[in-house]
Amino acid sequence: MKTFLPNNSSYMLNKVPEITLFFWIIKILATTVGETAADFLNANLHLGLGGTSVAVGVALLGFLVVQLRAKAYVPWMYWVVVVLLSVFGTLVTDNLVDNLGVSLEMCTAVFSAGLAATFAVSYASEKTLSIHSIHTSKRELFYWAAIFFTFALGTAAGDLAAEGLQLGYGISVLVFGGLIAAITFGHYVFKLNAIVAFWAAYILTRPLGASTGDLLAQPVGNGGLGLGNVVTSSLFLVTILALVLHMSRRANKTVAVASR
Repeated sequence: MKTFLPNNSSYMLNKVPEITLFFWIIKILATTVGETAADFLNANLHLGLGGTSVAVGVALLGFLVVQLRAKAYVPWMYWVVVVLLSVFGTLVTDNLVDNLGVSLEMCTAVFSAGLAATFAVSYASEKTLSIHSIHTSKRELFYWAAIFFTFALGTAAGDLAAEGLQLGYGISVLVFGGLIAAITFGHYVFKLNAIVAFWAAYILTRPLGASTGDLLAQPVGNGGLGLGNVVTSSLFLVTILALVLHMSRRANKTVAVASR
Protein backbone atom coordinates (compact mmCIF):
# COMPACT_ATOMS: atom_id res chain seq x y z
CA MET A 1 0.00 0.00 0.00
CA LYS A 2 1.35 3.39 -0.95
CA THR A 3 1.55 5.83 1.94
CA PHE A 4 1.40 9.58 1.48
CA LEU A 5 3.74 11.00 4.06
CA PRO A 6 4.66 14.69 4.11
CA ASN A 7 8.01 13.96 2.44
CA ASN A 8 6.33 12.07 -0.40
CA SER A 9 6.22 14.09 -3.63
CA SER A 10 2.64 13.03 -4.45
CA TYR A 11 1.45 14.22 -1.06
CA MET A 12 3.35 17.49 -1.30
CA LEU A 13 1.96 18.24 -4.74
CA ASN A 14 -1.65 17.59 -3.79
CA LYS A 15 -3.11 21.09 -3.71
CA VAL A 16 -6.23 20.65 -1.58
CA PRO A 17 -6.68 20.13 2.17
CA GLU A 18 -7.67 16.96 3.93
CA ILE A 19 -11.45 16.62 4.04
CA THR A 20 -12.20 16.93 7.73
CA LEU A 21 -14.87 18.61 9.85
CA PHE A 22 -12.71 21.76 9.84
CA PHE A 23 -12.78 21.74 6.03
CA TRP A 24 -16.58 21.75 5.94
CA ILE A 25 -16.89 24.39 8.66
CA ILE A 26 -14.53 26.75 6.84
CA LYS A 27 -16.24 26.02 3.53
CA ILE A 28 -19.66 26.99 4.89
CA LEU A 29 -18.21 30.08 6.57
CA ALA A 30 -16.50 31.06 3.29
CA THR A 31 -19.71 30.73 1.33
CA THR A 32 -21.54 32.86 3.87
CA VAL A 33 -18.84 35.52 3.57
CA GLY A 34 -19.24 35.31 -0.20
CA GLU A 35 -22.81 36.48 0.15
CA THR A 36 -22.35 39.15 2.82
CA ALA A 37 -19.01 40.51 1.57
CA ALA A 38 -20.39 41.00 -1.93
CA ASP A 39 -23.33 42.92 -0.47
CA PHE A 40 -20.96 44.93 1.76
CA LEU A 41 -18.70 46.01 -1.11
CA ASN A 42 -21.63 46.71 -3.38
CA ALA A 43 -23.97 48.53 -1.01
CA ASN A 44 -22.03 49.65 2.09
CA LEU A 45 -18.94 50.88 0.22
CA HIS A 46 -21.03 52.01 -2.77
CA LEU A 47 -18.76 50.36 -5.32
CA GLY A 48 -21.73 49.06 -7.26
CA LEU A 49 -21.88 45.64 -8.88
CA GLY A 50 -19.53 46.65 -11.67
CA GLY A 51 -16.85 48.17 -9.44
CA THR A 52 -17.09 45.36 -6.92
CA SER A 53 -16.83 42.73 -9.66
CA VAL A 54 -13.69 44.34 -11.11
CA ALA A 55 -12.00 44.73 -7.69
CA VAL A 56 -12.76 41.17 -6.58
CA GLY A 57 -11.92 39.76 -10.01
CA VAL A 58 -8.47 41.38 -10.00
CA ALA A 59 -7.76 40.17 -6.45
CA LEU A 60 -8.94 36.68 -7.35
CA LEU A 61 -6.75 36.53 -10.44
CA GLY A 62 -3.69 37.59 -8.45
CA PHE A 63 -4.15 35.08 -5.65
CA LEU A 64 -5.13 32.32 -8.07
CA VAL A 65 -1.86 32.77 -9.95
CA VAL A 66 0.04 32.49 -6.65
CA GLN A 67 -1.97 29.39 -5.73
CA LEU A 68 -1.32 27.73 -9.10
CA ARG A 69 2.42 28.40 -8.83
CA ALA A 70 2.65 26.78 -5.40
CA LYS A 71 4.01 23.24 -5.28
CA ALA A 72 1.95 22.09 -2.31
CA TYR A 73 -1.16 22.87 -0.30
CA VAL A 74 -0.71 26.11 1.65
CA PRO A 75 -3.73 26.65 3.96
CA TRP A 76 -3.95 30.45 3.92
CA MET A 77 -3.38 30.65 0.17
CA TYR A 78 -5.94 27.99 -0.64
CA TRP A 79 -8.66 29.50 1.55
CA VAL A 80 -8.08 33.06 0.32
CA VAL A 81 -8.80 31.79 -3.19
CA VAL A 82 -11.91 29.95 -1.96
CA VAL A 83 -13.27 33.07 -0.22
CA LEU A 84 -12.57 35.26 -3.26
CA LEU A 85 -14.15 32.71 -5.59
CA SER A 86 -17.17 32.64 -3.30
CA VAL A 87 -17.53 36.43 -3.52
CA PHE A 88 -16.88 36.45 -7.27
CA GLY A 89 -19.39 33.67 -7.93
CA THR A 90 -22.02 35.66 -6.04
CA LEU A 91 -21.20 38.76 -8.08
CA VAL A 92 -21.43 36.92 -11.39
CA THR A 93 -24.93 35.72 -10.52
CA ASP A 94 -25.96 39.12 -9.19
CA ASN A 95 -24.74 40.84 -12.37
CA LEU A 96 -26.67 38.43 -14.56
CA VAL A 97 -29.86 38.85 -12.54
CA ASP A 98 -29.75 42.55 -11.59
CA ASN A 99 -27.95 44.10 -14.56
CA LEU A 100 -28.83 41.79 -17.43
CA GLY A 101 -32.26 40.66 -16.32
CA VAL A 102 -31.52 36.94 -16.47
CA SER A 103 -33.95 34.95 -14.32
CA LEU A 104 -32.78 32.93 -11.34
CA GLU A 105 -34.24 29.83 -13.00
CA MET A 106 -32.12 30.42 -16.11
CA CYS A 107 -28.99 31.13 -14.04
CA THR A 108 -29.50 27.92 -12.10
CA ALA A 109 -29.92 25.94 -15.31
CA VAL A 110 -26.91 27.55 -17.05
CA PHE A 111 -24.55 27.10 -14.11
CA SER A 112 -25.76 23.52 -13.61
CA ALA A 113 -24.93 22.83 -17.26
CA GLY A 114 -21.55 24.54 -16.87
CA LEU A 115 -20.70 22.44 -13.82
CA ALA A 116 -21.83 19.24 -15.53
CA ALA A 117 -19.71 20.10 -18.59
CA THR A 118 -16.69 20.80 -16.37
CA PHE A 119 -17.08 17.43 -14.67
CA ALA A 120 -17.52 15.67 -18.02
CA VAL A 121 -14.45 17.24 -19.64
CA SER A 122 -12.37 16.75 -16.50
CA TYR A 123 -13.30 13.08 -16.23
CA ALA A 124 -12.72 12.48 -19.93
CA SER A 125 -9.26 14.02 -19.62
CA GLU A 126 -8.13 12.79 -16.20
CA LYS A 127 -10.31 9.68 -15.61
CA THR A 128 -11.11 10.85 -12.09
CA LEU A 129 -13.03 13.54 -10.21
CA SER A 130 -11.35 12.78 -6.90
CA ILE A 131 -9.93 15.77 -5.06
CA HIS A 132 -7.28 13.53 -3.52
CA SER A 133 -5.30 13.56 -6.76
CA ILE A 134 -4.94 17.28 -7.48
CA HIS A 135 -1.22 17.08 -8.20
CA THR A 136 -0.98 18.55 -11.72
CA SER A 137 -1.72 22.06 -12.97
CA LYS A 138 -4.31 20.71 -15.39
CA ARG A 139 -6.25 18.93 -12.67
CA GLU A 140 -6.07 21.98 -10.45
CA LEU A 141 -7.49 24.18 -13.21
CA PHE A 142 -10.40 21.77 -13.63
CA TYR A 143 -10.86 21.81 -9.85
CA TRP A 144 -11.05 25.61 -9.60
CA ALA A 145 -13.39 25.78 -12.61
CA ALA A 146 -15.72 23.33 -10.85
CA ILE A 147 -15.48 25.35 -7.63
CA PHE A 148 -16.45 28.53 -9.48
CA PHE A 149 -19.55 26.91 -10.96
CA THR A 150 -20.57 25.51 -7.57
CA PHE A 151 -20.44 29.02 -6.09
CA ALA A 152 -22.33 30.70 -8.94
CA LEU A 153 -24.86 27.86 -9.03
CA GLY A 154 -25.27 27.88 -5.27
CA THR A 155 -25.96 31.61 -5.22
CA ALA A 156 -28.62 31.28 -7.91
CA ALA A 157 -30.20 28.21 -6.29
CA GLY A 158 -30.13 29.78 -2.83
CA ASP A 159 -31.76 33.01 -4.03
CA LEU A 160 -34.28 31.02 -6.05
CA ALA A 161 -35.28 29.00 -2.98
CA ALA A 162 -35.37 31.91 -0.52
CA GLU A 163 -36.84 34.60 -2.77
CA GLY A 164 -38.13 33.05 -5.99
CA LEU A 165 -39.96 30.22 -4.20
CA GLN A 166 -40.57 32.47 -1.16
CA LEU A 167 -39.34 29.89 1.33
CA GLY A 168 -37.61 32.57 3.37
CA TYR A 169 -34.05 32.48 4.66
CA GLY A 170 -34.68 30.35 7.74
CA ILE A 171 -36.55 27.62 5.88
CA SER A 172 -33.92 27.65 3.12
CA VAL A 173 -31.18 27.05 5.72
CA LEU A 174 -33.13 24.08 7.08
CA VAL A 175 -33.80 22.67 3.60
CA PHE A 176 -30.20 22.84 2.37
CA GLY A 177 -28.81 21.74 5.73
CA GLY A 178 -31.18 18.79 5.69
CA LEU A 179 -30.08 17.80 2.18
CA ILE A 180 -26.42 17.86 3.27
CA ALA A 181 -27.28 15.76 6.32
CA ALA A 182 -29.09 13.27 4.06
CA ILE A 183 -26.04 12.99 1.77
CA THR A 184 -23.78 12.46 4.78
CA PHE A 185 -26.11 9.77 6.10
CA GLY A 186 -26.21 8.13 2.69
CA HIS A 187 -22.44 8.06 2.47
CA TYR A 188 -21.74 6.60 5.90
CA VAL A 189 -24.75 4.29 6.18
CA PHE A 190 -25.59 3.28 2.62
CA LYS A 191 -22.06 3.64 1.21
CA LEU A 192 -22.91 6.38 -1.29
CA ASN A 193 -19.86 6.88 -3.52
CA ALA A 194 -17.39 9.20 -1.77
CA ILE A 195 -16.73 11.36 -4.84
CA VAL A 196 -20.45 11.78 -5.59
CA ALA A 197 -21.16 12.55 -1.93
CA PHE A 198 -18.37 15.10 -1.73
CA TRP A 199 -19.39 17.10 -4.78
CA ALA A 200 -23.10 16.95 -3.94
CA ALA A 201 -22.42 18.26 -0.43
CA TYR A 202 -19.95 20.84 -1.78
CA ILE A 203 -22.55 22.22 -4.17
CA LEU A 204 -25.18 22.42 -1.44
CA THR A 205 -22.92 24.26 1.01
CA ARG A 206 -23.10 27.29 -1.28
CA PRO A 207 -26.87 27.87 -1.10
CA LEU A 208 -26.68 26.92 2.59
CA GLY A 209 -24.03 29.60 3.13
CA ALA A 210 -25.88 32.16 1.00
CA SER A 211 -29.12 31.58 2.90
CA THR A 212 -27.28 31.71 6.24
CA GLY A 213 -25.59 34.97 5.28
CA ASP A 214 -28.89 36.56 4.28
CA LEU A 215 -30.61 35.22 7.40
CA LEU A 216 -28.00 36.86 9.63
CA ALA A 217 -27.41 40.09 7.71
CA GLN A 218 -30.78 41.08 6.24
CA PRO A 219 -33.07 43.43 8.19
CA VAL A 220 -35.73 41.88 10.40
CA GLY A 221 -38.40 43.28 8.11
CA ASN A 222 -36.96 41.27 5.23
CA GLY A 223 -36.91 38.03 7.19
CA GLY A 224 -33.36 38.29 8.56
CA LEU A 225 -31.88 38.79 12.00
CA GLY A 226 -30.61 42.29 11.28
CA LEU A 227 -26.91 41.86 12.10
CA GLY A 228 -25.88 43.65 8.93
CA ASN A 229 -23.21 42.87 6.34
CA VAL A 230 -20.33 44.39 8.33
CA VAL A 231 -20.90 42.43 11.54
CA THR A 232 -21.69 39.17 9.76
CA SER A 233 -18.73 39.38 7.36
CA SER A 234 -16.30 40.39 10.11
CA LEU A 235 -17.45 37.65 12.48
CA PHE A 236 -17.12 34.93 9.86
CA LEU A 237 -13.81 36.19 8.47
CA VAL A 238 -12.26 36.20 11.95
CA THR A 239 -13.52 32.66 12.52
CA ILE A 240 -12.11 31.52 9.18
CA LEU A 241 -8.76 33.11 10.02
CA ALA A 242 -8.62 31.37 13.40
CA LEU A 243 -9.45 27.97 11.90
CA VAL A 244 -6.96 28.36 9.03
CA LEU A 245 -4.21 29.33 11.50
CA HIS A 246 -5.07 26.27 13.55
CA MET A 247 -4.88 24.04 10.48
CA SER A 248 -1.57 25.62 9.46
CA ARG A 249 -0.05 24.91 12.87
CA ARG A 250 -1.22 21.30 12.69
CA ALA A 251 0.26 20.92 9.20
CA ASN A 252 3.59 22.39 10.33
CA LYS A 253 3.71 20.00 13.31
CA THR A 254 3.02 17.05 11.02
CA VAL A 255 5.85 18.05 8.68
CA ALA A 256 8.21 18.60 11.63
CA VAL A 257 7.44 15.17 13.12
CA ALA A 258 7.79 13.39 9.78
CA SER A 259 11.14 15.07 9.04
CA ARG A 260 12.78 13.82 12.25
